[in-house]
Amino acid sequence: MPLIELKNVRKAFEGQTALDGIDLKVAEGEFLGVVGPSGSGKSTLLHIMGGLLKPTGGKVLFRGENLYEDLKLSDYRRSVGFIFQSFNLLDELTVLENVILSMVVSGLQGDKKTALKALEKVGMHERCNAKPSTLSVGERQRVAIARSVARDPLIILADEPTGNLDTENKLKIMGILKALNEEGRTIVVVSHDLFTLKVADRIVELVDGKIVREVAGNGFSWRS
Repeated sequence: MPLIELKNVRKAFEGQTALDGIDLKVAEGEFLGVVGPSGSGKSTLLHIMGGLLKPTGGKVLFRGENLYEDLKLSDYRRSVGFIFQSFNLLDELTVLENVILSMVVSGLQGDKKTALKALEKVGMHERCNAKPSTLSVGERQRVAIARSVARDPLIILADEPTGNLDTENKLKIMGILKALNEEGRTIVVVSHDLFTLKVADRIVELVDGKIVREVAGNGFSWRS
């Protein structure tokens, strides 16, 4: 049984189709990449998979149960960690405090030891007392990942996590996500940058809200 399954999922905004009949299975422990041009529906797909956006039609199943009908969305969301391109760190808090806050907001105990362990996983524990404004863009993204990891999610959904980064930092971020995947977490990364998704087990391509191709991560190349 897939961990997540989308069956004929459709989404429209004010009459404009964003997703059109998506059928997709994500296995537990898989690293899935989703590529496509701007406006292809990548972020919409990720938000629906994460329980943040109800589809217009079709079904989203989590371990066989209908996510938007049978399950409590709040419970499901606690098993999902989101990583966004914008970081959303609070500048008035330290790096450590930002990670602890994410745990508290999720209904978890704000455990300093757990937060530090998450920062260590991304190589940022030595900057735990720094303010986000003093960090590089790549460092801020690593803190954003730590904030997600501290909640010990089963699934990590990342929306363009390397979009603002140079090549060196892109490789660092994808290396961290691959390591988290190797610990058993299911990872779904949305990106317009094929280079960053070479570590994925599988890549699907979205065009105009439809899946047009699906290949192994190291076998994908843009078509002319």
